Amino acid sequence: MKLKFKSLWSWIWFLIGTLYFILPLYATLDFSLRMERDTIGFKAYRVAFADPKFVETFARSNILAVITIIVSIILIVPTAYWVRLRLPQARRIVEFITLLPFVIPAIILVFGMIRVFSTPVRIPFTDIILIQPLTTLIVNKFHLGTYILIVAGYMILALPYMYRAVDTGMRTVDVRTLTEASQSLGANGFTIMWHVILPNIRASLLSGALLTYAIVVGEVVLASFLGLDTFGPYLFLLGQHRAYEPSALTFVAFLLTWAAMGIIQLVSGEQGQTAGAH
Repeated sequence: MKLKFKSLWSWIWFLIGTLYFILPLYATLDFSLRMERDTIGFKAYRVAFADPKFVETFARSNILAVITIIVSIILIVPTAYWVRLRLPQARRIVEFITLLPFVIPAIILVFGMIRVFSTPVRIPFTDIILIQPLTTLIVNKFHLGTYILIVAGYMILALPYMYRAVDTGMRTVDVRTLTEASQSLGANGFTIMWHVILPNIRASLLSGALLTYAIVVGEVVLASFLGLDTFGPYLFLLGQHRAYEPSALTFVAFLLTWAAMGIIQLVSGEQGQTAGAH
């Protein structure tokens, strides 16, 4: 009897959580379909997708997300691999560093970046200035300075998720044994990383990449203060002047997030089945 009572309460709390999650989503969907009076239709979606600004900002956010993911993988995977293989005593320090974005708000991060990279840095006792000419050249000549800064900021914001995804993936495989076996066959460091380590943690990499994608596409603070027209600020500004189109785009963004979660589950399941078969 006691077991049935606990099971009943479990189902009750599950239903409450489900309703808490689904009702706001349903309200957003319902509102987005009522742009035309007394008619349920997809006009809000057509208007939102036809806006050239939406296409421009969404494409820019996707490009920044891809760049952020690639650079994050290049930096984080070798770091996590080296810490696990050669420097296990530094693991606590690295984990602490990766947690800092949780306690340092994005607004502080962006103001710090603006302060550092907009102020000349002079080598003591010399007349050599380092940062100001470099950033001025990049921004004025190649228009890349702001993009470099925002990608760096996105990498910091996504660091906790990407690092933990990679570290969790490496825990599931015997990194030391795989490395020693590869070295015994004459493989160098790049070959080990590219052909041995990365294929064994591909599901974890995908999880971290999709979480990073979600962060970059929806981020507002960094892009706003650095003056970039990306999807997050566009959606925020659109919500200040219109009602139905932001609801439509919010629902679409939610569907993209769920699609990403489905891809993670699919790839993770396939990887588990492959591991089980071997």
